[in-house]
Amino acid sequence: MTFVPGVPSWATLLTGDLDVATHFYGPLLGWRFEAGPDRWGPYVRAMAGDTAVAGLSAAARHTELPNSWTTYFGTRNADDAANGVRERGGTVAIGPLEFDAGRLALAADPAGARFGLWECRESTPQTNQQPVGTGAPTWVELRTRDAFDAARFYGDLFDWYSEEDGTPFDVRWEDERVVLSVADRDAVGLYGGAIEAAADPQVRPRWNVHFQVPSVEDAIDTAQKLGGRVESKAVRTPHGPVAELRDPEGTLFHIISTSP
Repeated sequence: MTFVPGVPSWATLLTGDLDVATHFYGPLLGWRFEAGPDRWGPYVRAMAGDTAVAGLSAAARHTELPNSWTTYFGTRNADDAANGVRERGGTVAIGPLEFDAGRLALAADPAGARFGLWECRESTPQTNQQPVGTGAPTWVELRTRDAFDAARFYGDLFDWYSEEDGTPFDVRWEDERVVLSVADRDAVGLYGGAIEAAADPQVRPRWNVHFQVPSVEDAIDTAQKLGGRVESKAVRTPHGPVAELRDPEGTLFHIISTSP
């Protein structure tokens, strides 16, 4: 994913067993893996072709953090962004901390949805376009209590409503959701209806990462053969068919096909 301040720029899986995760996501999404920094435990980068599209970390094995996919937003200054989270009623659980590609922090918005902050180091290689193809994260959405409240929180935090010339952001309301477009490409959706105190974690506020596959139905069959399970079958969305799956350790994620 491309580093752009103010929008999702990276996704990382926290898992308890890196071998189980790589043997599942590799065949499912066509990824190969390259070793990354192991400051907080074993870590690999998922490669779609020659492009790094996600990270997988075994940090859940020795921390109190649950197995989960975390969406990281690009920011020019991680300290300022972390302070901005607190000032707007959110919380910062970890960081900002130094790592090889810059500085990061783990936070939660006022409704409890967890997300990350990433300040990119200047020397970190950056792509000019977000990769589109099998295995790439092509859509990120927030399920929350109130989409308008969430849009105010993230919009103020990341300057989505900036009126400066040249701003790449466009925020609009459509189909009962708030949509953020970046440089004329839909990047983020915010949906209302989730409940913070719900007993079922699936209905609590959360960020969902969608990985592109050629066929959702074929990917569902492959996921089941690899030990995953289907949480919800394919449904039509404005961005293509989407299915909700769990990997062998129970971590929730989504697949999407842009095919008709």
